[in-house]
Amino acid sequence: MSRSTATCGTQNAHFSHLSQSIVSATISRVAWIIDYQQVLDRTRELGLRCVYYNSGAFAHEDASDVRIVGWLGPPDPTIRVDLPATLISLPEPYAENLADKLLTIWPARIDGPAWLLPKSHWSFELDHGNRSWLPTALDQIGIDPGHLLERPNAAAVQFEPDESDKLRRIVIELLNHLETSDFAILFPRQQHLLTIHHHKQLWWQTKNADFAKILV
Repeated sequence: MSRSTATCGTQNAHFSHLSQSIVSATISRVAWIIDYQQVLDRTRELGLRCVYYNSGAFAHEDASDVRIVGWLGPPDPTIRVDLPATLISLPEPYAENLADKLLTIWPARIDGPAWLLPKSHWSFELDHGNRSWLPTALDQIGIDPGHLLERPNAAAVQFEPDESDKLRRIVIELLNHLETSDFAILFPRQQHLLTIHHHKQLWWQTKNADFAKILV
């Protein structure tokens, strides 16, 4: 499986470490775009369900033992005091410190790629939602926004472990610029969910008690 920085197109790709349902990807310069149907197929196999039609908002089918860990930037009075979560506050600069903390977990503690996707859909985010800055932010890490603009769904942008710096850069941009929208990061080999919240926060949800411990 190879990548091309000169052409864009759809190629078949076989991920032996994932489900057979993930069999193709679209190349956008140096980033893979995972079609939304493949995202749905894989998340179902992981025991996750889509919360809103065509969106990147997912939850665990069985939420009975889900652990929640929130990494927080600035003080946020909107967080419920009775929220069943472990909260960790980070100092300024918030976006950079949150992104750096993320890289202590992926790829160091989570193997395989990371998938970035909006909790709404790309057409909204790149047009009405955040068109003043998001296309440029994607372009700067080698993702052609034109391959996402016409997608009324939450196709995933895949980052390989050796592209962690690119993920860090886009996470910083999202944390610094999002005002109402949220984004998500999924890990197609694991059930862990990560929300990039527009209040400069990263929220983890996991059913793995040992993994939850390393987040704090």
